Amino acid sequence: MAESRLLVDSNSSAVRPPSLPIQEPEVNIFLFYPNLIGYLRVILTIASLYYMPLHPRTCSLLYSTSYLLDALDGMAARYFNQETKFGIVLDMVTDRCTTSCLLVFLASVFPRWSIIFQGLISLDLASHYMHMYATLTMGESGQSHKNVNKSKSRVLNLYYSNKVVLFTFCAMNELFFIGLYLLAFSSPYLSPTLLQSTGNPASLSVGTPAAPEGSILFTSPWSAGAMEYARANKMDSTGPWILAVISFPVMLGKQIINAIQLVKASQWLAAGDLEGRNVRALKKAR
Repeated sequence: MAESRLLVDSNSSAVRPPSLPIQEPEVNIFLFYPNLIGYLRVILTIASLYYMPLHPRTCSLLYSTSYLLDALDGMAARYFNQETKFGIVLDMVTDRCTTSCLLVFLASVFPRWSIIFQGLISLDLASHYMHMYATLTMGESGQSHKNVNKSKSRVLNLYYSNKVVLFTFCAMNELFFIGLYLLAFSSPYLSPTLLQSTGNPASLSVGTPAAPEGSILFTSPWSAGAMEYARANKMDSTGPWILAVISFPVMLGKQIINAIQLVKASQWLAAGDLEGRNVRALKKAR
């Protein structure tokens, strides 16, 4: 019966019909393992934000777990060959939003330094957005934002190509902000108590038997005063201070890298604009 499937061409010679292209089974990108890990990171982040105002230990545990999963989703993507553009963007957006939310909280509990935290949020968002945009518009098709040529920036090339360097800088950056967050619940130097002692042992001060319940002082439990009162002297400050001091130099280096990334992305986009103007000028001259 196989001969009946043959066709006859104009020279009466038998030929076989062209084979149909093999189609891969349709897959659901949203259910890839690394993307599922990404969704779990989002859930953990939201949970950490819920506990952030008054429960430092629970919040820090959830926040840190979410960040550690950031390394796991990359490993899963490479192991299962499930690297996708959606996963890359989901990962970056989650990182930027998570850090920004923590910095917003720090700006509220340390109002004197709020302009610094606002500046760090702006630098982080601007540098990554411009770098991603420059990569998509100026780079080759399908190029990742982590593929930075040495000719463009040796610093960014080392930062993105070496996974140990990348993880260390990002992890220590987050640890510094977590250390500051914990100090908001423990350090009288950075977060002084609402009720200051006047030298009289019987005077009102947070943490002493003479201090009344917060509900007596603040009618609304969600007011700024009530929240600060509830956070005061909640835990020991030794561990948070050590964490903040050790991670500070690397955090500062991370901010310098963000600034370099912002400048290099701007220069790359400007070079593309200049090239485009030259091409249009040549076409107009012809």
